[in-house]
Amino acid sequence: MTEPPLADDARTGVTVPPAVTLYAEFTALPGREAAVEELLRDLTARVRGEPGNLAFLAHHKLEDPAAFFVYEEYRDRSAFADHLAADYGARFNASLSSLIVEDASVLTQLVRL
Repeated sequence: MTEPPLADDARTGVTVPPAVTLYAEFTALPGREAAVEELLRDLTARVRGEPGNLAFLAHHKLEDPAAFFVYEEYRDRSAFADHLAADYGARFNASLSSLIVEDASVLTQLVRL
């Protein structure tokens, strides 16, 4: 993956590293929606407490309550690396894998325009 370039903050003129922004999608197995939601609520509280987390917004789709969508934003690559190293994230992913259709969350990284 190509690293996004540093960006100049228009307000301050200071060059800053780009935020890491991504979304995750996964689908609960039939009858497992509540268990996925419970895991996700716990993870949301923990991630929002990370110093480098700017946003962690968990949703399920209106038309399909089994389909989950999580928007995440971290201050920079270092903050994202800290997030990935958190033990509760590994526990979440291990628990989630038996509750969803996919093998794991499907991640898509974004670059802000």
